[in-house]
Amino acid sequence: MGRRGLFGAAGTVAAVGAVSACGGEPPAPQEVRRGHVVGSTDDVPEGGGAVFSHSKLVVTQPEEGEFKAFSAACTHGGCTVQEVHDELIHCLCHGSKFDYTSGEPVQGPAEDPLEAFTVTVEGNDIVLD
Repeated sequence: MGRRGLFGAAGTVAAVGAVSACGGEPPAPQEVRRGHVVGSTDDVPEGGGAVFSHSKLVVTQPEEGEFKAFSAACTHGGCTVQEVHDELIHCLCHGSKFDYTSGEPVQGPAEDPLEAFTVTVEGNDIVLD
């Protein structure tokens, strides 16, 4: 290997080391929303749900006053789930469907459940715990 190749390789190794020293990946969108309002109870119908894309969460209300939150990132390909109806969370990218009470997949290709989060209701505000 010539001097140019050697210095080029050394620069690449230094650049990779510098990037990995920065602390890795940025936090998930849900992590930066903890303690903040992610939506309104008025937007989440009983027996249904709503996708809050700004926080990458889908919030459901299986029974009156019972709110559940899940990551809106489909576990199959990472697409944002688009809708909640018929007691299912739907990802229209590849057709996966998830149970709106547990986040468990009920139709593939997704095989893993949506990540669950806890929320608290303060007045009409849904706050991510």
